[in-house]
Amino acid sequence: MLKALLEKLKEATISVLPVALLVLLLNCTPLVTFTWQETVVFVCASIALILGISLFNLGADIAMTPMGEQIGSTLPKSGKFSLLLVVCFVMGLFITLAEPDLSVLASQVKEVLQPTLLTFAIAIGVGIFLILAVLKIVFRVHLAQMLTFFYLLLFALVSLVIIGGNEAFLPLAFDSGGVTTGPITVPFLMALGIGIASSLGDQKDREASFGFIALCSIGPILAVMLLGIFASGEMTYKLPDYTMQLDTLFSKFGHTMVEVIIALLPILCCFFLLNFLLIKLPKKRIFQILIGVAYTFVGLVIFLVAVNLGFMPIGYKLGTQLAENANPTLLVIIAFILGFVVVLAEPAIHVLKRQVEAVTGGAVSERSMLIALSVGVAVSIALSVIRVIFDFNILYYMIPGYFLSLGLSFFVPKIYTAIAFDSGGVASGPLTSTFILPFIVGICFVLQGEGKILTDAFGLVAMVAMTPLITIQVLGFRSVASRHLRERTTMRRILDADDEQIISFM
Repeated sequence: MLKALLEKLKEATISVLPVALLVLLLNCTPLVTFTWQETVVFVCASIALILGISLFNLGADIAMTPMGEQIGSTLPKSGKFSLLLVVCFVMGLFITLAEPDLSVLASQVKEVLQPTLLTFAIAIGVGIFLILAVLKIVFRVHLAQMLTFFYLLLFALVSLVIIGGNEAFLPLAFDSGGVTTGPITVPFLMALGIGIASSLGDQKDREASFGFIALCSIGPILAVMLLGIFASGEMTYKLPDYTMQLDTLFSKFGHTMVEVIIALLPILCCFFLLNFLLIKLPKKRIFQILIGVAYTFVGLVIFLVAVNLGFMPIGYKLGTQLAENANPTLLVIIAFILGFVVVLAEPAIHVLKRQVEAVTGGAVSERSMLIALSVGVAVSIALSVIRVIFDFNILYYMIPGYFLSLGLSFFVPKIYTAIAFDSGGVASGPLTSTFILPFIVGICFVLQGEGKILTDAFGLVAMVAMTPLITIQVLGFRSVASRHLRERTTMRRILDADDEQIISFM
């Protein structure tokens, strides 16, 4: 166990250091000036982030992933298909209601929508689409076909929202799809998909193991779109308090502990109930899972407190000062670099890349996944800054971006499409919500004013979730092109060898 923890600490350090060093480097330039207190808190938060990610990833390996796989593989074998669908809906509902990322988003837009209404609408959307993800496996429906249908439906609803005069709902709706797939949801849902696919799916179809995250990201967008269609009245936004509040450290720990306990409880209750009725794991394995849950709990609490206390205020101040002191070109370049390194510190990314490499047998390596995700997130944050600078609608990105993503899905291997759409949801994790979003809000506040934050700054999470769909599917094109090149080279060698034999014979 100690060896595994040290390995996770090494991995987390490599992930977090680039973000921390970049922020501290900017603090050494005339563009940004942090107080000594802010600098010390940020350094301490970065160290806490490393510890939190390490413990969380270790817990995900020991507990969250095995629990998801056990539930996914055992329920279908029970012969009670309706029970499987009910369990999936209920778990999707309660896990989403307790997802820390969603509470962060809801707290930042509480002046626009009641947090309870927003979270329940999003949770119902996740529950329904989790059922659809199971049906995809059962009826052997290609993910690309389902995605095309639901995204066309989504953009049809966009037109209704615009006609209803609630265009300000659009960035919030697209963001809601990204925040629901947070650090608790991702390991469990991915493992659940692998378990169900192993029982109900085609064993030769590697795509069947993916797609749960992709589909569960659509439900919240549709749900918030429907709220936008039926909403009435003027939408206003009040800037949250982004100051660094050290006096609330202990209360934040207590509040975060309660949040994480509530988030983990539905998974634990469901698992132990099903274990008692169906799975029947030995006591030794149950004890290991409980240890893993403890690691997950402690790691996630430390992670969330660190990003809320140290990274959120620094992200906002970084955005405001860069907007005041840097020219637009430099601002976009810094945003690109920040996006390239920040995705490395998202805890769920490490879970995703390991599962992708395992399921694909190394065909999609961890390194290629990280590069594709880093480039995608870097581009998305740079484009978000450009949108703030020039003040235009997010649909100028969303419509061509998703149509390009869906178009690529018909020309690349199915496995790349499934991984890409899952990766989009995973990339937009808690660090995006608590560090990059305040960064964009700070830029928008300086350049466009508080009144434009809802329409220009929000949509960042959606951008982070969209661009990996393109970059990872480009990997699919590359693999197809490489395979064709190898085949042509091999065929050319065979033909050349035959020609030499004919010449020597003559």
